Amino acid sequence: MLIFHTISELQTYLRSARKKGLKTGFVPTMGALHKGHVSLLQQAKSYTDITICSIFVNPTQFNDLNDFKKYPVTINADIEKLLGFGTDILFLPSVAEIYPNGTTDLPHFELGFLETVLEGKYRPGHFQGVYQVMNRLLQIVEADDLFMGQKDYQQCMIIQHLIKQENSNTRLHIAPTLREEDGLAMSSRNIRLSDAQRTTAAYIYKALQQMKQQLHQGDLKNIKEAASGLLTYNGFIVDYTELANASTLEPLDNWNGTDPVVALIAAHLGEVRLIDNMVLTH
Repeated sequence: MLIFHTISELQTYLRSARKKGLKTGFVPTMGALHKGHVSLLQQAKSYTDITICSIFVNPTQFNDLNDFKKYPVTINADIEKLLGFGTDILFLPSVAEIYPNGTTDLPHFELGFLETVLEGKYRPGHFQGVYQVMNRLLQIVEADDLFMGQKDYQQCMIIQHLIKQENSNTRLHIAPTLREEDGLAMSSRNIRLSDAQRTTAAYIYKALQQMKQQLHQGDLKNIKEAASGLLTYNGFIVDYTELANASTLEPLDNWNGTDPVVALIAAHLGEVRLIDNMVLTH
């Protein structure tokens, strides 16, 4: 595996690869790698000739400085996992490499409705940071294919918006959420949970399943409230339990029985904020 710390070295290598007609697959991460990341890298490996993983904890997408400081950093273990899997390239840039002019005067992007609901509402500025870093990374890597997980449902919609708005030639592939045996979505944040919290965290998946079982045409208020009640009873502080149009993310208070529906949850367990989702209709 080749490790690049600078943009110039990475781009020099990738230009040479492109001249040989080699296709690139890109998996951007913030480290603390788990089986979900590995599944994305496996998909990239099957689709493309060169698999690129980046590890960069992006400061501009954290609206809570403490959350940024506590984000798990496990770089040595991450490198071991990437070596074991056979990843071709690891891009490991510094903040100064990604943001050479600093992070205080970055451009503001028009994200529309997506920036105002759910994660956009509860984490103001978060999606500006996501857009900023992904726009930068896609410009640097110029990958043929980009692989991301469905667990970050709203983020995937932001990236789709970015690719269209920036006229990028990169193709986005969204992989299903990988789960633990008890249903908990795999996440880098899970390692911050205590043993007791880790057991409790599975109630997020149970709440999603409950919303799916209860989904019916008409008023959806009671379904959302019941999911929130289940989580609150088990010790969560709930940001939202929402049912939304799976194509637009417009919250649904009343379902016509035909629109695609996705259930989305964000809740705190102690100091750890967990998110998850489940598409309820096909």
